[in-house]
Amino acid sequence: MTRVSTGSNYSIMTSNLMRAQLRQNVLGEQVASQKVANDLKGYSKNAEVLTAMRSAQAKIDGLIDQTKLVSNRLDMQDTGIEQVADGVVNGRDAIQNAMAAGGGATLMQELEAAFSKVSQGVNTKSNGRYVFAGALTDTAPTTARTLADLTAAATTADLFKNDTYIAANRIDEQTTVQTGVLGDALATKAFDAFKQVQAYVEANGPFGSPMTSGQNDFLQSMVVIFKDAHADTINTQGKNGLVQQRFDKAQVELKDQADTLTGMVGGIVDVDMAEAVTQLEAAQLAVQAAAQVFASLQSSSLLNVLK
Repeated sequence: MTRVSTGSNYSIMTSNLMRAQLRQNVLGEQVASQKVANDLKGYSKNAEVLTAMRSAQAKIDGLIDQTKLVSNRLDMQDTGIEQVADGVVNGRDAIQNAMAAGGGATLMQELEAAFSKVSQGVNTKSNGRYVFAGALTDTAPTTARTLADLTAAATTADLFKNDTYIAANRIDEQTTVQTGVLGDALATKAFDAFKQVQAYVEANGPFGSPMTSGQNDFLQSMVVIFKDAHADTINTQGKNGLVQQRFDKAQVELKDQADTLTGMVGGIVDVDMAEAVTQLEAAQLAVQAAAQVFASLQSSSLLNVLK
């Protein structure tokens, strides 16, 4: 006797059809989003590892953002230090040119311009903040604008308004590096050099053309002082440059770490599209096959035979 239909057949085929549709839906979502799942439950045993990786990613991204900001400030510090160094060199050259010409009629005007450059360098800003002011980033590190300001102050130290705080920043998870430069540490020798020339003129009168032997001897001694001030500034610039290199290298290393983590996370959450499309097509065929079998069961009903 041929078996026509049973309730269990319907139950089995209904279950198969529902499973096939569910798999088709899951694979369809994966193909559309290109992700394995849209929540941690979908990653099963990899959920804990994925959470740890994303936490590490957040830390590295924070360090990358910080190193970029610090690198920008270090660049501005380098610009300011360079300006101070140029001003000192301009002052030294003006003195040497006056000695070579035997006359100093325009020497003080040239030194005034050179010192203005030094003062502007000390008061360099980055993002609206003074970079050489320590923690007092809204206060100009020096109030001196002219040569007369130098001799008006009781001491050179009185001309600087920065505090003693030296900024330090993390270069990675384990290392913190001093990145700040203070205005007084940067320019005290430069200020003293210009101040000595201004004090000499105030005490002895302007440089003439031709200059006296006493004036010439004084300027000769000042050349050495200006050279020493310039060397001190260049030393500061070199230290700042070494810190710049460390942060530039750190940015590259952190970016490599971020790329590695991104790849590892992608290996967990990203779908192999070729495989997913193939599986989706197979799932669609499974749904169609289950639907056809279910339809064929309907035509195999005992009622159809009794007709």
